Amino acid sequence: MASNKNALIRYKTIDQCLRNTFRRWMLDDLIEACSDALYEYEGKDVYVSKRTVQLDIQMMRSDKLGYNAPIEVYQRKFYRYAEEDYSIMNIPVTDHDIKIMNESIQILRQFKDFSLFKEMNGVIERLEDSVYANEKDNIPIIHLEKNDQLKGLEHIDRLYHAIQNKQVLKMVYKSFKARSESEILIHPQLLKEFNNRWFLLALGNKGKLLTTFALDRIVSIHNSKEDILYIDQHIDGDIYYKDVIGVTVSENVVPELVKFRIDNRNAPYVITKPFHTSQQTISKDELGTTFTIKVQINFELERVILGFGDTIEVLEPERLRTRIHGKLKRALDKYK
Repeated sequence: MASNKNALIRYKTIDQCLRNTFRRWMLDDLIEACSDALYEYEGKDVYVSKRTVQLDIQMMRSDKLGYNAPIEVYQRKFYRYAEEDYSIMNIPVTDHDIKIMNESIQILRQFKDFSLFKEMNGVIERLEDSVYANEKDNIPIIHLEKNDQLKGLEHIDRLYHAIQNKQVLKMVYKSFKARSESEILIHPQLLKEFNNRWFLLALGNKGKLLTTFALDRIVSIHNSKEDILYIDQHIDGDIYYKDVIGVTVSENVVPELVKFRIDNRNAPYVITKPFHTSQQTISKDELGTTFTIKVQINFELERVILGFGDTIEVLEPERLRTRIHGKLKRALDKYK
């Protein structure tokens, strides 16, 4: 359990104790109560030191968390609230708090049509009611990119819970290149978003290779009726995608050093929004700024490079340079 969560449990426990005026509370009593509360949450003995509870009381007395708790010591050893009806649970919400919560609500509202967040609608409405949000104030001033016409989002809930519950699924799928639909058994592992599209990383039942499926090409999904044990690959997305741009990962391909030059007018865009986490700035001259990244060469990398048009030049490796040159030449031919 995180230390800050432990602290909140202790604050709440001390508050409950001091609100109980039928008992007198010494420091040792508060220590014992905090230890018992943490045991209840963690299921194991947690030692709460005298200094920890003293610092907790000091924090509750301060304005750092907005409590300003009127905790006093009487008869030199007992603790109580100087105000009879005080509780840290009754702290009023400030105008600044309302402003921050309203701004957060406007961001959440932009996900209202997203299947995974549908259950949030009631929560958002209750939040709006709680912070007295008026309809005239509900125009977002932060706009997130989304595509309301995007297909496949209706599958996210099913896939999300299948991964969570480790279920084998039967999927009907039709790729852009396929002439007809195909039915396959999959062990779903991870959902991945890239460039405002969603993908599923899954293990096919007949092999050990992980495959990426576009959600907008999924025709239907059903629970498998066959008695098949789910295979969990324990995929960590940060590790699995660390050597690529996008979603296309080739498990047997070694990442390569890609060197490219951006003209000086557009270099700041690449500096502030790197192509990849491995990006390094190598040099800068009158021709532009030279960068390197270490990634697998895939379709998404080519798309990023082509997106910079005539402002970028691939220097290495030669086969990538040749491939980009060929694509640009064919593009130019279309305008002749």
